Amino acid sequence: MLADAPEGDLWLFGYGSLLWKPGFQYTERRMATMRGWHRAFCIRVARFRGTRDLNGLMMALDRGGQCQGMIFRIPRNWAEAVLHTLFRRELVVKPPGTPPRWLDAQTEDGSVRALGFVMDRRSPFHAGRLPLEEVADVLARAAGHWGTCAEYLHNTVAHLEELDIHDRNLWRLQALVADRIRTWKAPDP
Repeated sequence: MLADAPEGDLWLFGYGSLLWKPGFQYTERRMATMRGWHRAFCIRVARFRGTRDLNGLMMALDRGGQCQGMIFRIPRNWAEAVLHTLFRRELVVKPPGTPPRWLDAQTEDGSVRALGFVMDRRSPFHAGRLPLEEVADVLARAAGHWGTCAEYLHNTVAHLEELDIHDRNLWRLQALVADRIRTWKAPDP
């Protein structure tokens, strides 16, 4: 991946959990927009925030629309170690459902080539383009050893709000999930 990297420092694009839990050191961050991609709960996972019996859904960049987030600058001499750690975290299924790809992030200072994790629609883990109501059903119930999908959504929305980024689909999704959690009754034992 570094062989294909632009000259100079490495930039990474964060749109979900990287905003609230990057897990790596960086020297700068900037607001950025990725045109031609949007954040979507489109990757099914049977671990982490789901189980084999009740798969969870995680976010990925999927084709179409645009996505506001942050780019993080990684000094070139840190890049190999950061990518090793990041790939272990982000490439959670085999074959990877969200391979890294070089993308053009639009910032106030112009275009920056940044690495982002995008959905491979040919992946067996691709959930397809699900209606928000169906996504809400999954997020309200799925949980695994990393926590609940509802918590993942809530943390993302809270941090987007702190950054003054409004993703209307995520706000609507959060309302649907909250409603399902409020009205859901656990089955009798």
